[in-house]
Amino acid sequence: MDTIWLIISAGTGPEECAHAAALTLRVIQKEIEKKGGGVTLRIIDAEPSRESGNIRSALVALEGEDVKKFALSWIGMVQWIWRSPYRPHHKRKNWFVSVKPFIEPDRGARFSLEDVRFETARAGGPGGQYVNTTESAVRAVHIPTGKQVLAREERSQRLNKKRALARLASRFAQEQADRENQSKSTLRRTHWELERGNPIRIYDGETLKLIAHLSNRKGEETEWLN
Repeated sequence: MDTIWLIISAGTGPEECAHAAALTLRVIQKEIEKKGGGVTLRIIDAEPSRESGNIRSALVALEGEDVKKFALSWIGMVQWIWRSPYRPHHKRKNWFVSVKPFIEPDRGARFSLEDVRFETARAGGPGGQYVNTTESAVRAVHIPTGKQVLAREERSQRLNKKRALARLASRFAQEQADRENQSKSTLRRTHWELERGNPIRIYDGETLKLIAHLSNRKGEETEWLN
């Protein structure tokens, strides 16, 4: 059974985009429920935003025989249309969220596997006769900075290692996004505007109704499937 991890992100957008990110996660879950099998979703991590119920980002795991086709139908920019509930007099009505695959970093990347040390431990905690007593818990330590995360939810050490690595990479990605937000670089603003012009899905934010579903662009969005 295939597993694909996706990151749903509001990027450096305002609170309305964080609300749109939460709505995106909700409609993905509803679409999976409507299909009635073939794909399942687990929320690995979610970064809350200022307003209750909103999220800056979420890391989710999709599993199932039809998971590649389903994931591909979501990868790209998602546009939401509604008037801001936080700024009633604001003229803007279009808000954007990105959905991208999480790909484990290669050697030589800015966040590199060679900088990460993995440690194993017993996955303790409640659970009675079902408690995991093997050394399946994994701690991922970023050696240069000392940052570390722990994953112990899975019964498989391999899956906990992947979960820990994803959490650590997600933390670095969020910190990078925060720095970019503070700098407000012209390059990032230009890139963000360009991305806004290519949504693959458009939704009504009041009804959650799908207005348009466009074909995915060929190229970097599909390379990870090969």
